Amino acid sequence: MALTARLSAWALSLRRRWKSHLFTLALLVAVWAGVQAWQTRDVPSGPAPDFVLNLVQPDGSQVRTTLAQWRAEHPGQPVALHVWAEWCPICGAEENSVTRLSRDWPVLTIAMQSGHAEQVGRVLAQRQLPWTTAIDSRGEISRQLGFKAVPAFVVVDAQGNLRSATVGYTSEIGMRLRLWWAGL
Repeated sequence: MALTARLSAWALSLRRRWKSHLFTLALLVAVWAGVQAWQTRDVPSGPAPDFVLNLVQPDGSQVRTTLAQWRAEHPGQPVALHVWAEWCPICGAEENSVTRLSRDWPVLTIAMQSGHAEQVGRVLAQRQLPWTTAIDSRGEISRQLGFKAVPAFVVVDAQGNLRSATVGYTSEIGMRLRLWWAGL
């Protein structure tokens, strides 16, 4: 009975203070949105830049292509670009989400400053990551996309425009919703 009375008093107190909690939540959302806007300020709007890609395939083979050619393999649908680094702990936390996402959507991962193709291939094999990965050993591709930090995620819609860029941890549902939204 005492527990029920305490819970009831807590619920009543919460109802009385809901406006202050709502303000705190709004403040947190505003700060998060501001940080995202600042971190993605250099991401170009409009068409995605085209660049040469040295890809490491899941089987360890290497292919040279361009972003436009890779996108052409997935006509009429949005694709995801996921920038990561083997030394980034937050990128490691996203690995399973990116792997599951890549089963349903075209995902090109970009290994920023993680070494040459053989090194990245070893990391992918060691971590059992079935990703097609572009090698960005000097961070040039990342800079062209406007990213200075990892992890980063951006959608290229079916028309070839960059949309929904984020920097920092992005949940799997957040990635899926961005791709879905770009496909509408």
